[in-house]
Amino acid sequence: MSVFGNILWIFLGGGLLLFIEYIIGGVLLCLTIIGIPFGIQCFKLGMLALLPFGRRVEDGPAASGCLTVIMNVLWFLCGGVEVVLTHLLFGLLCAITIVGIPFAKQHGKLAALALTPFGHTIR
Repeated sequence: MSVFGNILWIFLGGGLLLFIEYIIGGVLLCLTIIGIPFGIQCFKLGMLALLPFGRRVEDGPAASGCLTVIMNVLWFLCGGVEVVLTHLLFGLLCAITIVGIPFAKQHGKLAALALTPFGHTIR
């Protein structure tokens, strides 16, 4: 079922567009040494945005460490708010119809990860 959901997501849920945007953002962030950790998180979000069905987000081993908290605060202040609001808006738009509710759930999962991407792993 997750394969069928992922195929529909790519074309109807905006998965391909989100993937391209995250990858472009990650490449641009990786052009600077300071932006490399943030670019890696963009790649992580991009891979989840491409194929979200059948995957889950879990806390990593250092989810509450000092560096993780600092990086999440920097992420949130420097663009994370816009990413979260975008996923919430798309999730609300998908939730209008009954057919779009699974897509809205995936946007919710992406919004939660986009809020604090450091310290989480995707399984």
